[in-house]
Amino acid sequence: MVVKIAILRSGNIGSSPILDLLLDERADRPNIDVRVFGSGAKMNPEQVEDVVPKFKQFDPDFCIFVSPNPAAPGPAKARELLSAEDIPAIIIGDAPGKGKKDEMDEQGLGYIIVMADPMIGAKREWLDPTEMAIFNADIIKVLAETGALRLIQKTIDGVIEAVEAGNEIELPKLIVTAEKAVEAAKFQNPYAKAKAIAAYEMAGAVAGLDMKGCFMTKGFENFIPLVAAAHEMAACAAALAAEAREIEKSNDTVLRTPHMKEGNVGCKLDLISKPE
Repeated sequence: MVVKIAILRSGNIGSSPILDLLLDERADRPNIDVRVFGSGAKMNPEQVEDVVPKFKQFDPDFCIFVSPNPAAPGPAKARELLSAEDIPAIIIGDAPGKGKKDEMDEQGLGYIIVMADPMIGAKREWLDPTEMAIFNADIIKVLAETGALRLIQKTIDGVIEAVEAGNEIELPKLIVTAEKAVEAAKFQNPYAKAKAIAAYEMAGAVAGLDMKGCFMTKGFENFIPLVAAAHEMAACAAALAAEAREIEKSNDTVLRTPHMKEGNVGCKLDLISKPE
């Protein structure tokens, strides 16, 4: 059986650009067929209303909507539209989505809220395409090396397995905290684990500073240092996450979970070995 998955992207969030690759890293997984639909950088209701109906032609077994701030008007419209469809749907969002989890429960939606996927310092006086790319690279590094992306992958793989088995889908209701992320990474060294927790928490704190700089501070001479500081924090978080992985590499205990020939997940720790 081939499980059909529709991924809808809207706006800027670290999990978004690689979500389909988390499920098929070698582009040869035989048991899934993924289509990606996007509203582009904008996530206004009109863009969302245009893109959401298009995935229905693909007739997916379930769909995933990934965007910043599930409470914003565009993502809220997407939740409304997805809730009205007879297709299981999972919302992947950042920290503001935590405040909407009860509403998503009422809408019959699953959710994965990634607390360390922060908002960007979107001020014209600060943010250009280069800075945008650097910030996203730093956040992806944090999410990857702390275990958050592995937890997302594992959670969605569980939904795929349910569809394959013909079982009723139990939609995830997951808040990805630092503790849950590092548990998925299976750090063997306590110092590596501590650095990963620090990196995740630092990345989560970036959002608060960017929020202050983007929405609460007047005058470019006042808000530019704040958003610049937030992006420096993201860079430091990425460096800490890299240090955590380097410790595991020095111990030859880096966990790898590749998808195997049949689409199931393998596992290995030591470098010179085959996954089982």
